[in-house]
Amino acid sequence: MIIQFSVSNFRCFRGLQTLNLTASNDSNLSENCINTSLPGLSGKRWLKGIGIYGANASGKSTVIDALKAFRHLVLDSAKTTDPDEPIDQIEPYTLCEVDSTPPTGFSLIFLSNDIRYEFRVAATRDRIWHESLRAFPSAREQLWYSRDWNPKLAEYVWTPERPTGFKRDQKLEEYTLKNMLFLSKAIASNRDDLRPVYRWFKDQLHFLDLSVQSLVSPRFSIKQIDEKGQYVDRIKKLLKHADIGITDASVIEAPPGDEELEKIISATPSKFHEQLRKERWLRPELAHMGTGHSSISLPWASESAGTQRLFAVAGPWLDVLNKGMVVCVDELEASMHPLMVRELLRVFFSSKESTNGAQLIFTTHNPLLLDTTLLRRDQIWFTDKDGEGAAHLYPLTDYSPRKNESLVRGYLSGRYGAVPFIPSGLLGDSPLTDFDIGESNG
Repeated sequence: MIIQFSVSNFRCFRGLQTLNLTASNDSNLSENCINTSLPGLSGKRWLKGIGIYGANASGKSTVIDALKAFRHLVLDSAKTTDPDEPIDQIEPYTLCEVDSTPPTGFSLIFLSNDIRYEFRVAATRDRIWHESLRAFPSAREQLWYSRDWNPKLAEYVWTPERPTGFKRDQKLEEYTLKNMLFLSKAIASNRDDLRPVYRWFKDQLHFLDLSVQSLVSPRFSIKQIDEKGQYVDRIKKLLKHADIGITDASVIEAPPGDEELEKIISATPSKFHEQLRKERWLRPELAHMGTGHSSISLPWASESAGTQRLFAVAGPWLDVLNKGMVVCVDELEASMHPLMVRELLRVFFSSKESTNGAQLIFTTHNPLLLDTTLLRRDQIWFTDKDGEGAAHLYPLTDYSPRKNESLVRGYLSGRYGAVPFIPSGLLGDSPLTDFDIGESNG
């Protein structure tokens, strides 16, 4: 579970930007919150999900990209063997001279094995400037280690001298390269005390790409239905409740012809050839409500892109809920009808379906999701750019919207920012009229 994520000097973010998943005192949609009592944070609740709105290139995808970069930094850092190899995950603010910017900063407060941790990293392309890990097994903070580069001494300074709850290894500290995280090096050296932190990044933080350009594989959902896995009934239930006329789901064997198979094999590395020849080629088949309440199965190729995508997402979606993962989704509504998206969100926030602390961070353009019967006000965030091109991340609650205020109308009229500003039209010859969305809708 994520409590808070901060990033600075990354791509379009120049200053410090913070995404906070602490729930407000609002009693609306309490099932959209996680109730977990943490030492030192009694009475606090955490949000099951956050939706980020913003114009194109405003920074909303960058929030997810920053989390992804942080994850890759943790997982890939120990593979570094060359001290002069650049740190690929560091992408400084793009509209400023690189030499004049401070290190890129990441900070994440999260829960792993019921213990709260705070992990901070500041780095440039050539070195780690700061790395620290704090643990909260009780209300009192334990600083396990802090590593800071001192340019004057040309060496790293490690503190504290005798940390509480953690044993220093000075040899391991010395062997940690300047472009490598100590956390990752310690895991490669079998430090079990840091394993819960590393495993959280590896096992609990995931990314699902639903953008139009992505190819979301239905393999997981197919396997669940074919093998009658633990999610098969819930996958079928989700498809039925999406209000797209599906009555059942099955899989059929649909092997390619010999000529097509040989083309596939010839385009595949030789080590997979034998596996492809033995492969069971399975394809989904969905049944739809026909005339007279009949059930008619349609070929998979005839299903809409949105229906295919919903089927592909259904299995992984339920797996995230079951395992209490954090999943980040860019462009949640891509190729899917708003009703399908709403159903996915309702399942995710359901007190019946979501019981293991799973969380969702998603970006969207869809104003129809700005519905206070679906999302709490503290679950809605925005990104926008200032006059110098730097992006900013901020919550809807900064605007203190009235209880009965139409969030859709407010968003589309620009009350909260985060919408495109095109004063002369896309072609530069169409001045804006006085038409106001807010007034036109009464």
